[in-house]
Amino acid sequence: MELRIFTEPQQGATYDDLLAVARTAEAAGYGAFFRSDHYLKMGDGDGLPGPTDAWITLAGLARDTETIRLGTLMTAATFRHPGPLAISVAQVDQMSGGRVEFGLGAGWFEAEHTAYGLPFPSTVERFERYAEQLEIVTGLWGTPVGGTFDFEGKYYRLADSPALPKPVAKIPVLIGGTGPKRTPALAARFADEFNLPFQKVDASVDLLTRVDAACEAIGRDPAEITRSAALVVCVGRDDAEVSRRAAAIGREVDELRENGLTGTPAEVVDRLGTWREKTGVSRVYLQVLDLADLDHVELVAAEVAPQLRS
Repeated sequence: MELRIFTEPQQGATYDDLLAVARTAEAAGYGAFFRSDHYLKMGDGDGLPGPTDAWITLAGLARDTETIRLGTLMTAATFRHPGPLAISVAQVDQMSGGRVEFGLGAGWFEAEHTAYGLPFPSTVERFERYAEQLEIVTGLWGTPVGGTFDFEGKYYRLADSPALPKPVAKIPVLIGGTGPKRTPALAARFADEFNLPFQKVDASVDLLTRVDAACEAIGRDPAEITRSAALVVCVGRDDAEVSRRAAAIGREVDELRENGLTGTPAEVVDRLGTWREKTGVSRVYLQVLDLADLDHVELVAAEVAPQLRS
């Protein structure tokens, strides 16, 4: 099982904060550094110094790191037009030497759209736009050099696009969510990876069954899609350290034990073993909420990750 680091910078982080976590994760041997794509904090706190743009952040990290893979959980389809988005992501991939992965979602947080003047259509329209964006972005990247790409949809029209620039190699596309029909269908068509966001094990089994069924309905082998989960992490060498880390992020230990990966390294290894056994998940994104606690990142790498490699 591969462990990746996942951050929520909208809660309050500078680029230098994120760089410190990314470099620590890289040195510790994590598979990737991912960040959310949000423009407004959630819950308590002041969110200072304010939001950072996901793809500008990743462009900087592309040059300031060397080996770790980089991506988003999830870029919101409501934030950007698909043509320029395809250009930005491909350029960051080139800047990183081919280390980018691309998570795309329909967008859901209405308040951040209102705060920054972004349209927030109905759920039906957001998913229709999302489907078109997936088709456009993957179509632009997949068009052979020298060819052109055309698209005529309900919301977007592209004509004679040179479909440039190209990524270094095929950029993995991540789709996630809990929708019972549209999300599994889109994952079957476009996803290289399906992500379970902050779900419990039993609910995840049902979601993955729906993705498998959607794949089979279009003749795709479900095994082609990597299964992953995103879970909040709170690990300590003993109960006192677990409690201290829970308090630092404003959470209760009992709640974290129920909904995340919480406890000593041995407890977390056991929990991850249950995930792997019941769901077939082979990749976990650890939601790190205290970005100043680099010892936390190093502890998990040293005492949890080695036990997951067998």
